[in-house]
Amino acid sequence: MRPLSRRRRSPRGTDPAPSRLSYRLQRLALTPAVRRGFTFGMPLAAVAVIGTLTFADEARRAQITTWVDNMRSQIESREEFMVRLMSIEGASDRLSADIRDLLPIDFPVSSFDLDLAAMQDAVRTLDAVQDASLRVRPGGVLDIRIVERVPNFVWRNGDELLLIDAAGHPVTDIATRAERGDLPLLSGVGADMAAPEALELIRASGPILPRLRGLVRIGERRWDVILDEGQKIRLPELRPVQALEQVLAVDEAQDLFARDVILVDMRVPRRPTVRIRQEAAETLRQVKMTELGDD
Repeated sequence: MRPLSRRRRSPRGTDPAPSRLSYRLQRLALTPAVRRGFTFGMPLAAVAVIGTLTFADEARRAQITTWVDNMRSQIESREEFMVRLMSIEGASDRLSADIRDLLPIDFPVSSFDLDLAAMQDAVRTLDAVQDASLRVRPGGVLDIRIVERVPNFVWRNGDELLLIDAAGHPVTDIATRAERGDLPLLSGVGADMAAPEALELIRASGPILPRLRGLVRIGERRWDVILDEGQKIRLPELRPVQALEQVLAVDEAQDLFARDVILVDMRVPRRPTVRIRQEAAETLRQVKMTELGDD
């Protein structure tokens, strides 16, 4: 029997299979790297060529730069980006005036033209400023929040009077002692560096605090406590608070400073020395001479 259909045969000399070169090119086109190259590389290369040709002309570059600057200027000068006021919180009137002098801003100004980080660093350089933060609030307000240093002492440095905080950092200067008569007075070279120790002495001198006139730094090593009526307590270099507490304990028990005592020397705590006034010493000497004469 003959088959119902005949197989068609290819003409002599033709081969339906692709050539070796065509096969390799097809396989190469199917690789991920080549596909990504055609998908992304070719467009990027075209953009790069167009950009190079565009910016090769100096006049065209100038036109594009001018257009970009104009667009940027229009955006930055929009009403919602304009700053018109400055608000300072947490600062005294004097410090507020110093801040406004330090930041002479010509309002209104675009918020893009304000370097808040540099302005914040500038405000922090003021002695009276412990910390500062700047931000632009909605409504076009430059908000400056200040943490002001709190003065704890008046430091007499030569002929200059300075207010310093508990760490010895200067706050501001004053013209006369009467301006801050509520603060203890420190005197002597290096007194500002030892301000934390001075603060401990002030806290420990509770019973005699109303009579305390100030502390004097001696040789940048130790303190002298100055009381009214010319009385003085010389403290040691080491453990001055404990030495002061010993003196206060004796004063509480025997009314030491109610007597004619002019000086209590505690530089050697194991051998404290007490000096009385000249008049009292003369009177005591006469009494002793009278007693010896009677014998």
